[in-house]
Amino acid sequence: MIPTFNFIQPKNLNDTLALLGKHQGNARLIAGGTDIVPGFQQEASRFKNIKTLIDIHDLKELKIIERKNDHVMIGAGVTFTELTTHPVIKELFPLLAKAAGSIGSLQIRNRATIAGNFVNNAPCADSVPSLLVYDAVVRIQSPGGEREIALEEFLLKPYKTQLQPDEIVTHVVLPVIEENYRGDFYKLGRRRGVAISRISLAVLIDIDSQTSIIQDIRIASGAVTPIGKRFRQLEEFAQGREATSDLFKQLAQELGKQILDVTGLRWSTPHKLPVVQQMFYQLLESIYF
Repeated sequence: MIPTFNFIQPKNLNDTLALLGKHQGNARLIAGGTDIVPGFQQEASRFKNIKTLIDIHDLKELKIIERKNDHVMIGAGVTFTELTTHPVIKELFPLLAKAAGSIGSLQIRNRATIAGNFVNNAPCADSVPSLLVYDAVVRIQSPGGEREIALEEFLLKPYKTQLQPDEIVTHVVLPVIEENYRGDFYKLGRRRGVAISRISLAVLIDIDSQTSIIQDIRIASGAVTPIGKRFRQLEEFAQGREATSDLFKQLAQELGKQILDVTGLRWSTPHKLPVVQQMFYQLLESIYF
């Protein structure tokens, strides 16, 4: 059962910041509500002290998608439907568009927002792996000012981030990458549609067309690790090597080992780990060959 709250709809971002400062720790922002409403219904511990909901769904400042020279600004309130259909996202960040299109149902995608997905920071947050390989930066405001932090550092542990009670995520900043990068996003659920991720992977790779040498590679997972994770050590291992099927097999084996280092041996490991390794190998093969 959902408890009773004070419900406030601020007119702009400045009003929102004032409300956050006033209701220190006892207020929660709500945009799409696709995570927070189930959280209240399940009586999740992270919502216990919430007395006030601040509805930011209609704030125009948080609804933009705009290219500015070498980066793209995505407002925190942009929905997943908007991400899947926006020409700038489809052209420059196709992995994000694909991940956004895999989330929930059409009704959920029409409500759920990009910032809500990673601020909630569920292990299965589908936008996170693609945002990580695109080196996403989170822009945050509070009554005291503004700061930016890499998404990789912003995410701490399941359902926990660096966002403070008086802060709001206003934008996601994505650097525009070079055209020679290729990549893909893959999600595996228990069914084809309206599925919570059991495994998700995002891969971006830049391979020299003349020498077949890997110039850069970015690898991120979701669901198989406690939170979305970039595999920096594996990326460094692959960089500078020739792209071959044998190397891709080796990288898939190493990915399994590194996931096991993070998660330890779990009841699902014998089932999940081989699937992750095969998914990763097939992604590399399909991207390159």
